[in-house]
Amino acid sequence: MGELKQFKLPDVGEGLTEADIIKWHVRPGDTVEVNQTILEIETAKAVVELPCPFEGTVTELLVNEGTTVDVGVPIITVDVGGEAVPADVTANTVTTPPPAGAQEPGMAGSIAPKVDPTAPQQQKRVPVLVGYGVKPGSTTRRPRRSSSPSPTPAPAPAPPSPNGGARVAVLAKPPVRKLAKDLGVDLATITGTGPQGSITRDDIHQAASAPTPLAPAPVRRAGEREERIPIRGVRKHTAAAMVQSAFTAPHVTEWLQVDVTETMAAAKRLRDLPDFEGVKVSPLVLVAKALLIAARRHPMINASWDEQAQEIVVKHYVNLGIAAATERGLIVPKIKEAQDLSLPDLARALAELAATARAGRSTPQDLSDGTMTITNVGVFGVDAGTPILTPGESAILAFGQVRDMPWVHEGEIKIRKVTTLALSFDHRIVDGELGSAVLRDLGAMLEDPMRMLAWS
Repeated sequence: MGELKQFKLPDVGEGLTEADIIKWHVRPGDTVEVNQTILEIETAKAVVELPCPFEGTVTELLVNEGTTVDVGVPIITVDVGGEAVPADVTANTVTTPPPAGAQEPGMAGSIAPKVDPTAPQQQKRVPVLVGYGVKPGSTTRRPRRSSSPSPTPAPAPAPPSPNGGARVAVLAKPPVRKLAKDLGVDLATITGTGPQGSITRDDIHQAASAPTPLAPAPVRRAGEREERIPIRGVRKHTAAAMVQSAFTAPHVTEWLQVDVTETMAAAKRLRDLPDFEGVKVSPLVLVAKALLIAARRHPMINASWDEQAQEIVVKHYVNLGIAAATERGLIVPKIKEAQDLSLPDLARALAELAATARAGRSTPQDLSDGTMTITNVGVFGVDAGTPILTPGESAILAFGQVRDMPWVHEGEIKIRKVTTLALSFDHRIVDGELGSAVLRDLGAMLEDPMRMLAWS
């Protein structure tokens, strides 16, 4: 008697209703362990790795890569061999003898018994892997347009192992798996040199240092004039958020050109201080510090509009968002409780935030609960722009490129380092006087960084 468990797509703790299946890390026939990463999903905010909630042998992948799946839909079937399953796991249990002619449970290509869709289902909230999912039947979605009916997802074939046989489970200790993840190495592509063919740290480092073959350039068919890209994941979320913000909060943007020659010199001097050893110090660190000080002097700039309660929520903490362009699109990870950080700690937090975002490892928690945002458009060679507010925030600052420009300094025209600041704010909360005061304070502190010391 085989005991099959169906693992349902969980709510990963952010009010998730659906997610895209990005990459499976297992195939039918693979042996999985509890908490082993089995796939990557892309939600509206981030790419999330899902661990397996039980151990056993994969019998079927129920959804294909690239598919959008609702929370609560079964995504994989695992033969647990009759072993106990943790109580906090969302799964359907199906115990049945293997059908005639089918392979034994645990063999690659085994087919999971199908659950009778006409059987009555108990309508109640069920626990999921992380947090709680939506109530059964409560999620509604607009039918997707398709030129042809979508076929039922078929289990992907197990790729052959290097020796030409069936693919076997990868043998690697948890620290080795973490190292491979951090270095972006696919364990399935490595032949282990350790005991019983296990993968060692040396194997990972050797694979990471090997030259990466160039991917072939996409071939466009003759006469093809258009390309259609599915709107999913981060891009879908960003588009919805921008539309919501643009047509909900009345935006006002003010501009200010600033002589930041002293700020550039200060950033250079900071790099030589022991407290900043090993930390990348850029002018953005001082811009962020100036904004935190301005928020402390003018608390209403760090507020939000609660339409339902008809209240303005003034926040005496700053979760500072830094807009980051990644391969998956624009994301805004946050530095939580940024107002409590010293300048060296703020510099480290900015460096870690950027590295995590570029590596695609920002979590939903990293991307939530922001109060103010900085977008550094200067890195793209742009002087300034009209930034759109992040929903739920009342201010966003655009920091433009720093350029050599003629400037009147101490009564003479000299070449100075000049940038443009653009501050967009929610005019329901921030009037022109307050917005101008904040922008003026920012400019004064960046013209003379010593002013920051008076407020630190």
